[in-house]
Order: sequence, then C-alpha cells, then structure tokens
Amino acid sequence: MSCLDELSRWHADWIAIRMVSRVLWLILLGVVGSEALASPASPNARLRMEITAYCTKGETASGEQTRRGIVAADPHVLPLGSRVRVDGLGRPHDRVYDVEDTGRAVKGRELDIFMHDCQAAKQFGRRTARVQVLRVGDGPAPTKSESLGR
Repeated sequence: MSCLDELSRWHADWIAIRMVSRVLWLILLGVVGSEALASPASPNARLRMEITAYCTKGETASGEQTRRGIVAADPHVLPLGSRVRVDGLGRPHDRVYDVEDTGRAVKGRELDIFMHDCQAAKQFGRRTARVQVLRVGDGPAPTKSESLGR
C-alpha cells in the first residue's frame, strides 16, 4: 500500500468520524436542549418564548371556561395557576395572562393564547415574545401519560 493510499484511507476515516461526531453532538443538543426548555420557570424569570393562538372554546385543563386572558403552557415549565406578563407582541396582546390550560402541542418554552375569534387566531401565527413570570402556579404535576404526550 502506497503512502497516497494510506493517506486517502486515513482522510476518509477522518471525515466519517467527523460526520458521526457531528450527528452525535446534534442528538445530544436535542436531548439536553429539550430538557432545558422544559425546566420549571422561577418567579420573576424573564424568558423568550414562542407564542401561538388557539380558539377552541370550552373547559380548560384547570376546569375554568376559556376566556380572554388565558394561555396554555407546558406544565413542566409553567404549572397551572401561573401568571405571566407577555411583551413584544403589540396591542392588544401585550398583557398579563393566567396559565389555565395545557396542550399536547405546547412543549417547552411555548405559550398558546386563547382568542375568541378563530380567524384572528390563525392570522396571529407564530411569534416570539418576552415573558416575565409573575407567579409560578401550584397546579398539579403532570401525570405520566401527560408527560408522554398521550
């Protein structure tokens, strides 16, 4: 085997190792990142969160009826009964909200604002905002099935 063949084989091995290490690094970031995103917020914490809107009327996870000023949140981050101030969305969405609902699609640092108007909720889309935790609720811990997203 010539030096050139040896060098070529070494280079191919090096590229393969780099690719595998990058994939493993991305997997690690995904796992650690999602756990970090789902860590409980503390009072007065200031978070950057993704905000969406929903318009499904009815009873929330806390037993309350949907109304203006309610948001759904991941109970691992903001338990039911939490209160937050949202800024950076503009009027009329910059305001104080009560966490009274949860949702399968609401994971990590996400909030879902209740709106009476479904068209407005669709038009709202997905936005990023600053959220200050005013109070951390004492809502029940998510059950095992809720934790698994069932």
